[in-house]
Amino acid sequence: MFYDHQQIEKKWQKYWEENQTYKTSNNTDKPKFYVLDMFPYPSGAGLHVGHPLGYIASDIYARYKRHQGFNVLHPVGYDSFGLPAEQYAIQTGQHPAITTEENINRYEEQLKKIGFSFDWSRELRTSDASYYKWTQWIFIELYHSWYNKDTNKAESIDTLIQHFAEKGTEGLNANQNDELNFTAEEWKDSSDLDKEDILLNYRLAFRAETTVNWCPALGTVLANDEVKDGKSERGGFPVFQKKMMQWSMRISAYSERLLQGLQTLDWPQPLKDAQEYWIGKSQGAQVQFQVEGHEEIVEVFTTRPDTIFGATFMVLAPENPLVDTITTEAQKAEVDTYIEETSKKTERDRMSDVKNVSGAFTGSYAINPFSGEKMPIYISDYVLMGYGTGAVMAVPAHDERDHRFAKKFNLDIKKVVDTDEDVQEKSFDSKDSVCVNSDFLNGLNYNEAKSKIISEIENKGIGHGTTNYRQRDAIFSRQRYWGEPVPIYYKQEMPYTLPVSALPLELPEVEKYLPTEDGDPPLGNAKEFAWDEANQKVVATDLIDNKTVFPLELSTMPGWAGSSWYFLRYMDPSNDEVFTNKDLSDYWGQVDLYIGGSEHATGHLLYSRFWNMFLKDRGYIKNNEPFQKLINQGMILGMSAFVYRIDGTNQYVSKNLAGDHQTQKIHVDVSLLKGTSDELDTEAFKAWRPDYANAEFILEDGKYITDREVEKMSKSKYNVVNPDDICEEYGADGLRLYEMFLGPLEQSKPWNTQGLSGVYGFLKKFWNLYFNGDVFDVSDEEPTKAEYKVLHTLIKKVVYDIENFSFNTSVSSFMIAVNELQKIKCNKRNILEPLAVIISPYAPHICEELWSMLGNTESVEFEKFPVLNEDYLVEDEIEYPVSVNGKMKFKISLSAQLSAKEVEDLVISDEKMQPILEGKTPKKIIVVHHRIVNIVI
Repeated sequence: MFYDHQQIEKKWQKYWEENQTYKTSNNTDKPKFYVLDMFPYPSGAGLHVGHPLGYIASDIYARYKRHQGFNVLHPVGYDSFGLPAEQYAIQTGQHPAITTEENINRYEEQLKKIGFSFDWSRELRTSDASYYKWTQWIFIELYHSWYNKDTNKAESIDTLIQHFAEKGTEGLNANQNDELNFTAEEWKDSSDLDKEDILLNYRLAFRAETTVNWCPALGTVLANDEVKDGKSERGGFPVFQKKMMQWSMRISAYSERLLQGLQTLDWPQPLKDAQEYWIGKSQGAQVQFQVEGHEEIVEVFTTRPDTIFGATFMVLAPENPLVDTITTEAQKAEVDTYIEETSKKTERDRMSDVKNVSGAFTGSYAINPFSGEKMPIYISDYVLMGYGTGAVMAVPAHDERDHRFAKKFNLDIKKVVDTDEDVQEKSFDSKDSVCVNSDFLNGLNYNEAKSKIISEIENKGIGHGTTNYRQRDAIFSRQRYWGEPVPIYYKQEMPYTLPVSALPLELPEVEKYLPTEDGDPPLGNAKEFAWDEANQKVVATDLIDNKTVFPLELSTMPGWAGSSWYFLRYMDPSNDEVFTNKDLSDYWGQVDLYIGGSEHATGHLLYSRFWNMFLKDRGYIKNNEPFQKLINQGMILGMSAFVYRIDGTNQYVSKNLAGDHQTQKIHVDVSLLKGTSDELDTEAFKAWRPDYANAEFILEDGKYITDREVEKMSKSKYNVVNPDDICEEYGADGLRLYEMFLGPLEQSKPWNTQGLSGVYGFLKKFWNLYFNGDVFDVSDEEPTKAEYKVLHTLIKKVVYDIENFSFNTSVSSFMIAVNELQKIKCNKRNILEPLAVIISPYAPHICEELWSMLGNTESVEFEKFPVLNEDYLVEDEIEYPVSVNGKMKFKISLSAQLSAKEVEDLVISDEKMQPILEGKTPKKIIVVHHRIVNIVI
């Protein structure tokens, strides 16, 4: 019977949509299972075949859990704010909302063609005001919260105000920007404005001067992961370090909890390692150094206070405020030039560049508080203002980076940890030796010396032992248009939150999407964007009088804001009263399976964990962690095609002749190849782009053969394969099976369209099991034991594979089972009906059609998954190979119930054995039960 995949797939996609087959009930009687894909950003290019890999895996698992009787939440939505749509708006004038809508429609059409079992009724878009209303609400909650270190959680700012009113800062243990000291009386006597200023020091969403990655061409601040090699990832524009007043999130308050929480998660170890490194916990001491001739002190954090006697110079971050104060007139020009150069590097670039040494001398000296020696103070880009104190005491004898610096600038190198190595030539960094040249620390090992020196530091009143974290507070402002407006207005230059009743604060219309002539963000172009405090509404900006009408914040939220809590909104997407109903969030709890790319390790996954912990602290949800199990899917790589252009000509030489010429290797669109071959369609190539219209070709055997190479699938490499084309030719079920068949989910693997023919052949074989010629022919006759054995072998394998996410081996098992059933001409209902259920998570369209033809009126989706019966896997007979003196002589079939002794007796007495024995008694008989018989004569 002809397998018409196009007709079948259209029919069932229409059925699922009309019947809302995958709409998730909030019926809490069933056990729940929450399967989620990382939020997609809807780009203009649409999907290529690499994108659905993780979606197919999660869809298989979601369908399998439905078969097991779980209430499955498997939603979809779009992280629809983003820079690409804004850049397009700047270039064309088209509103980002229009571009985003077009892109989403394209994505949705493609996703529906692949047959995903998403609950489309819960679809979210971060750029919808009904959604970002709650992103703004979370911001307001963060603003009105502080982190109490004593209770180890976020609390309402009201409890902090109460503490100030009763005790001032006495006994306060809070995460803060600066350590403040005042009495209850002083708090009461402060003006409202001063009180607000004090509270900003503690709020979890706060405004402060921060060093940021500023991209003038994009007119915005970029996150570290949006910058590569000193340029913006989007557009490749130069990025500079700049100090700006910015909104930040106090994620640093959660560093220890974020670190400890990793132990409770079933995540890939490399991802956990990346977060652990990013958080960067280290234990040591905070120490103060006097600066000669200045009142200022330099405070450093060091993990090796035991080496303080070997500290021979100091290094400050170029952006450290002390640099201005302590730099001498003679050194000012050199220092200023160095600061300018450093501003062109991002923090990430500075952290990763461990080989190059650079710096500038300030002209000032610090005094070592223990040796009393003068220490020249330098600035260098390897010291970061955001980590520790923005200053380091350099111990070149025992730190490789300090050693390189000392050698470059000819600074003292003093050994203080015992070693036979020459520390003048190479640093010796070890915790396994003892202190030398260190006065009262001499002879002490690392732990003893560290404890002793911290005690001395505290006795001198110049510091204390402490724990530090590399992770800095997250910058939350972006100077761009297409993002969530920050629900803040300014009165006497102090920020105040809008009332919740005023949310959402909607994005206003603007005439242009660039910063204003005064350098304000694009929202500064809005005509209707001011807050009327008296009437509690947004009004025209020309009404601002700073008495009753005030300016609103002009920055927007970063790209990660909306994606930091979307998994919670899916639980209750239409609720206008709360961000999610507590009963529903208690029921759905954590995401049980989260699938997405490893590139989000230190961005989205950290911010989501932070917001989730905060919402738990404030009593809105019950779980500390959002994603219990996480899988990073690998990448599907493209098979790029190349042509060879002879230098200085418009001639293109075929691959195997290219060695005879000086050539340039150029990417060519894979769609220009003939069928699935490597041969270039030369006429199509000439028509592809104007500069190739007059191309000439040097052929081999009358053909132009392209070179091929496996690379990342990307539009810029012209190696993108559109899933729509694959669905058209091989069907969505073919695409789904092939992507799983390519290899283990976590690994990267190359795409090869030719490989689809094997999977498509399997689908046709599977289809034809149910037909006799063109007639649907399924018998109600009881299957044989052999037929049951094929079915239950498959059940056992597929259950194991799905539960261990080994989807590729399941597809192989389907092929083996269908081949065996075809060989024994099985058409029994009791085999073919459960077979359709087993294969349906992978190939839902064909299985729905067969399930329907078998006489079922309900969707196959909710049919119970077949249960394994091990009895069918027990062999009745075993075929034993009989080996004599190491050579196999014959095989004998015996009952599987026989003991090893019974097998031995039957083999020896078998008529085939008599001529071999020739009346001799065997010296040794070894029976490997159910496997083989070895006889030594």
